[in-house]
Amino acid sequence: MNSEVKQTQPSIQRAFASRYAMNMFFTILILFILSYVGSRMFTHMDLNLYGYMVGTLVFLFGLFYRFLSWSERPPAKLMIQKGKKLVFRKRTAQTTTNDIGLQRFIWNRGLYRWFQHMMMGWGVIISCFVTFPLVFGWMYFTMDDNGFYTVVFMGLNLLTISADGFLAFLFYNSLNITAIMVITGASMAIYRRLKNMQARAEQTVIFDFMPLYMLLFVSITGLLLTVSNVFFHGFLQPELSLVHQFSVIVTLIYLPFGKLAHIPMRPLGIYVKNYREHYAKESMKKCKVCNNEFVSTEQSNDVISVLNQNEIQFKKEEGFHLAELCLPCRRNYRISKFSGVKTHLTKAKEANQDARG
Repeated sequence: MNSEVKQTQPSIQRAFASRYAMNMFFTILILFILSYVGSRMFTHMDLNLYGYMVGTLVFLFGLFYRFLSWSERPPAKLMIQKGKKLVFRKRTAQTTTNDIGLQRFIWNRGLYRWFQHMMMGWGVIISCFVTFPLVFGWMYFTMDDNGFYTVVFMGLNLLTISADGFLAFLFYNSLNITAIMVITGASMAIYRRLKNMQARAEQTVIFDFMPLYMLLFVSITGLLLTVSNVFFHGFLQPELSLVHQFSVIVTLIYLPFGKLAHIPMRPLGIYVKNYREHYAKESMKKCKVCNNEFVSTEQSNDVISVLNQNEIQFKKEEGFHLAELCLPCRRNYRISKFSGVKTHLTKAKEANQDARG
């Protein structure tokens, strides 16, 4: 049986112990080639950034593992297969802007939470966009005698800027700006979790609070480095540099396995929204009890198909499948099985699950 499975795999995949190992090998190979080209044959690699590079590689290993282990599940595999076919829809750009850029799905929960997520989310993302090119040698700066910096990207001179100009100021302080953004967002999140009674009941220290403390630790130690260099002539700079590097590496290693993993995984939500919108326009499924349209016919059929793959049967003696009931009727049906009263046949007004608050 195993030999038959191996024969059906592509020849290149049979050279590796697993698909995960193959993907990681080619990812590291691509990073190596990009670093070789971007740093002009490793002549512009910063030794002070090697620790960050190791942390980034471990982060990528963990992220690949998390993604591949999730993508092998039947529901995720089906969603990815269909999502790839819909990625070039006209609404994909709009969905990306609203859900990733503006995070409009958070806006429905209130202005406070939206601002908190925007500060924290974009602070982390921009920090990565700034740090990763520096770590792998894709971007660096050279200074001329005339007081101008040359920005080099992937081995090419990208632009020349004045050392005292506004662009140079942004380059110098980009990580300081993102650190302030992260501190603002993380502090707001902690305050809400401590004051909101519902949040306090649902949150745990390890899963919900620790990631926020880690982000604060990274951001504060990074700002202290700037304070040390600008105001105290580098006092304790070596010690602070090591503490900051340690905090960044630990956070990168933890990121794929904790709550912060939703940051790099969030773009997959575009697949889900494309799937729902596209098939909802084709045909909607009516609930077998209340006759209300509640989901696309394609999604209902896919749910039944995935359950059958896992040999999970929800076909009922009444002649319908549980996936053919809307959520209120499904809950009422389950209640009826315990109470003996056919509550799923009684129409009841359902509360709005997407209400503000």
